[in-house]
Amino acid sequence: MHLRIIGRIIGVLLMIFSLTMAVPAVISAWLNDGALNAFVTAFALTFSGGLLFWLANVNQRHELSIRDGFLIVSLFWTVLGLFGALPFYLADNPGLSVSDAVFESISGLTTTGATVITGLDELPISILFYRQFLQWLGGIGIIVIAVAILPILGIGGMQLYRAEIPGPVKDNKLTPRITGTAKILFLMYVALTLVCTLAYWLAGMSFFDAITHSFSTVAIGGFSTHDASMGYFQSPLILMICSGFMLFAALSFTIHFHVWRSRSIFYYLKDSETSFYLIIVAIATLTISIYLYFSGTYALQDSIIHGVFHTISVVTTAGFGAEDFSIWPSFLPVAVIMLSFIGGCAGSTGGGMKVVRVMLIAKQGIREMKQLIHPNAVIPLKIGSHRVEAKIVSAVWSFVGIYMISFIMITLAMMACGLDALSAFSATAAAINNMGPGLGEVAASYRSVSDAGKWILCYAMLLGRLEIFTLLVLFLPSFWRR
Repeated sequence: MHLRIIGRIIGVLLMIFSLTMAVPAVISAWLNDGALNAFVTAFALTFSGGLLFWLANVNQRHELSIRDGFLIVSLFWTVLGLFGALPFYLADNPGLSVSDAVFESISGLTTTGATVITGLDELPISILFYRQFLQWLGGIGIIVIAVAILPILGIGGMQLYRAEIPGPVKDNKLTPRITGTAKILFLMYVALTLVCTLAYWLAGMSFFDAITHSFSTVAIGGFSTHDASMGYFQSPLILMICSGFMLFAALSFTIHFHVWRSRSIFYYLKDSETSFYLIIVAIATLTISIYLYFSGTYALQDSIIHGVFHTISVVTTAGFGAEDFSIWPSFLPVAVIMLSFIGGCAGSTGGGMKVVRVMLIAKQGIREMKQLIHPNAVIPLKIGSHRVEAKIVSAVWSFVGIYMISFIMITLAMMACGLDALSAFSATAAAINNMGPGLGEVAASYRSVSDAGKWILCYAMLLGRLEIFTLLVLFLPSFWRR
């Protein structure tokens, strides 16, 4: 373990991250919205903190190990969340407490979208921009962005990339060099954001709303500049545009790259995970839309619009809203929350357990049933034409087991903090799946949750964003042994 080189990298990354406060500072100075001092102070503290870390370890040169990569990723998301909270804490509006500011920051960076802020329409424009920008950065992953820069500083990035990319991705490396891979991912992300911005603007959003909502849409974050979220715009066209971009962003960026390179959209249909995901979305959307109509909740057109939009919003773990789904009839609110456990595809900006894991578990279950009928048969487990090794299946089951144990323990902890069972269940699901809105007491805001509960949910958001094992491995004694 090279703690000093880790300190040097954290310093560099903090200095880079401090630049994210410069843009809203310029906006605040231009509009004179009263938040300039908060951003200037936050920038100075973040940059100075990073500079101190870097100067203290400037001469350190070592090759990073896998353990170093896990520690850097976990430390940086934690440290970044703490420093990212500074503008929320220092600004007079919203004037959050330490716990609330950290919760808002980590929720943004992990693209969870849970919020403690009410009265968004009255916030300074620069604060609104900063919230959305945090989600945009969190979506692509600060570490993946940084590996395009760190090699220039003499720091290798492959270990960090392995630790950061979510889920059991089939083919992480798009180019032979990790720097080239990071650049391609970043350029694709920027291009998708620009197209989304243009679509929103043409559909009737103001330019500010278009660009800020494109940040949170492409990042599958769910933050909005309005308390009514997407419902503020009262536009079915905007809801459908949002649905399309959320679904697109929830697909693997590796697949997007191959489609772009091959100039053929049929690559999506050839990919087993993508096809499985689209089938799940189609079935869930159809079921919810039909129930909304026949239960008399909405007319036919509105049932289809809200069924499509809210199903995609939750299953991709974006968490945007146009209506309060927590008051939908019968089983629908809980069913919607359960969909968030599926999440997005591996290598996407979505949260949850990831589609490929759900698909592997389903295939494994079917294989076991076939094995009961034909006990002597050799039935391979395949994804597409590729055979899945037993160790991968074992790793997936281990992940799901730890995921559910963590979910149960955090739910019980939230109940101990004063939430009722439904609110605790949905708050934990929303946090660990990086989805955002919940049910009951946390349907609209998490402001009423106790400070202890907010810190627990911050841990849950990081746990989900870092794919469980990346964070939990730090608690093993063997991790710290030489």
